[in-house]
Amino acid sequence: MAKLLLERGYRVVGTSRDAAVAPLGNLSKLGIRERVALRSVALTDFRSTIRVLLDVEPDEIYNLAGQTSVSLSFEQPAEALESIAVGTLNLLEAVRMLKRPVRFYNASSSECFGDTAGPANESTPFTPRSPYGVAKAAAFWQVSSYREAYGLYACSGILFNHESPLRPERFVTQKVIAAACRIARGSKERLTLGDLSISRDWGWAPEYVDAMYRMLQQPTPADYVICTGETRPLSALVADAFAILGLDYRDHVDQDPSLFRPADLRTSMGSAAKARDELGWQAEYRMNDVVRAMVSAMQDRLDARAT
Repeated sequence: MAKLLLERGYRVVGTSRDAAVAPLGNLSKLGIRERVALRSVALTDFRSTIRVLLDVEPDEIYNLAGQTSVSLSFEQPAEALESIAVGTLNLLEAVRMLKRPVRFYNASSSECFGDTAGPANESTPFTPRSPYGVAKAAAFWQVSSYREAYGLYACSGILFNHESPLRPERFVTQKVIAAACRIARGSKERLTLGDLSISRDWGWAPEYVDAMYRMLQQPTPADYVICTGETRPLSALVADAFAILGLDYRDHVDQDPSLFRPADLRTSMGSAAKARDELGWQAEYRMNDVVRAMVSAMQDRLDARAT
């Protein structure tokens, strides 16, 4: 997101709970570390939130903060609700008190829908099945309420899974890619995963941040589902990652039921027709394209380490 905004001539200010010790490796990988200003803010503290907004006076706010892991939310449900729902509420209230034309984007999630019998769109009811999904649903309705009650320019992007080489290995896509690349280079390790039958819509993060940007350029605020429209099982993603490297995943992967989530979604499926029609946005990358790009980036990273 920061890279896209800088390319469009924005002054970008990022926040962290402690900017002095914030991990900035991804900004460095993108070559933009020195171009992004950093400020400390605790979004769960209203005074901290409004103090920074009063000082920075932003034109646009992209709320990408809060807990990001579905699996972690089962271990820390209170933190999920506080960091996502309370953090979003504080931002909205601060924007309301600024009394200036700020445009606000909120990162919502396909986890709000729960299991989908067919492609979910902006009218599909929410039935979240994880603490993360519950928190994201609460934040979504807060945004809707502030838009209607106070006339704020505020919208939510209901994003399905979006991946990139910047993902840490606690996310299953990067865990798979990293292990496959190491095994292809001679590692004797085995990759242990949870339920391989779950199905997701995996997209390419750089395309998805473009959709976020387009949402805030519309004359009136609205919510949008962002996805590729293609749903594939995790087993297919794993198979593709190993096949790209000339390997059969069945020779290297184990499934461990203890890694299954307490209430995981079986299928996540969406339709981005509204984004196509109103934003002119459509995903170009599909799952296999995403896997290839991530494998290539991981190989380059391992090559750099070897030298």
